[in-house]
Amino acid sequence: MNIREKYGDLEYSILSEFAVKAKESKGRARKEKDCDIRTCFQRDRDRIIHSKAFRRLKHKTQVFLAPTGDHYRTRLTHTLEVSQISRTIARALRLNEDLTEAISLGHDLGHTPFGHNGEAILNKLLKDGFRHNEQSLRVVDILAKHKEEYGLNLTMEVRDGILNHTGSIKPFTLEGQIVKISDRIAYLNHDIDDAERAGLEGISEIPIHLLDILGHSHGDRINTMINDIILNSKDKNEIIMSTEIYDATMELREFMFEKIYTNKTAKSEDRKAEKILGDLFKHYMEHIEEIPNHGKKDRLTDEEIVKDYIAGMTDTYVIKQYSDIFLPLPWDKY
Repeated sequence: MNIREKYGDLEYSILSEFAVKAKESKGRARKEKDCDIRTCFQRDRDRIIHSKAFRRLKHKTQVFLAPTGDHYRTRLTHTLEVSQISRTIARALRLNEDLTEAISLGHDLGHTPFGHNGEAILNKLLKDGFRHNEQSLRVVDILAKHKEEYGLNLTMEVRDGILNHTGSIKPFTLEGQIVKISDRIAYLNHDIDDAERAGLEGISEIPIHLLDILGHSHGDRINTMINDIILNSKDKNEIIMSTEIYDATMELREFMFEKIYTNKTAKSEDRKAEKILGDLFKHYMEHIEEIPNHGKKDRLTDEEIVKDYIAGMTDTYVIKQYSDIFLPLPWDKY
């Protein structure tokens, strides 16, 4: 019996009856030989971490577009915070931490440059719309490469968690449900932290009763939410908050959308982002030959090829592409 098999057996003694066991995974679309050391979920995690799409998250906007300063969150640091929160909850509830981590690390791989504003822009440009969770699944299923093949061939549990981390459909695993709620915990709290750092007008107006319930500091609020989930989800086949903490969290979310996410300072560059993405989309639709490897994607429409190319860009790369295509170069030869 190898290390993977021994660990797989150990899961039955240490994990909750509600946890997904690696040996009971629904498997992959393409059959593969098992690893002697890692479980299927550990392999999924490693494939995501080693993908180019994961590395590009470090240069993608979270809320603040191209912020000046090293301490604002990016899409990568957001992903790591979601992973940390998710793993804490999963371990406390004796659920599968490896599965939770894999879903966490892959949940935002399909996010566009310029954050949710970029997502909204592509959603208007594309005839079938654009949703980052669907693009994240597309990245791991089709676009990312593993051993020179396209698609990471992840397990069904990880794919489901990535697809359903947002929206009305619940992931079919508790581990996926943890990531879904941890995503909200992470972005609400770190966006408050970033807004305070930026001195945004309105962030000091968080209703005092919400702070009294959830906590007056970044760490206290996260601790309150995590502990509430653990307390209310223990020995249950669902991941839930108490009514009081859930209602307070949702009210805080409404405040953030009203005061911060639409704040004129935070969104001051949105008009420029819309022009950049709009112009690039039109250009590439008319010059599809400029997209690398476009000829190898014969099963895709031109619109799908352009969507995948632009959605995969980082903020810095998309600005460079726009500059190279649309801005004149200085003439220095006399």
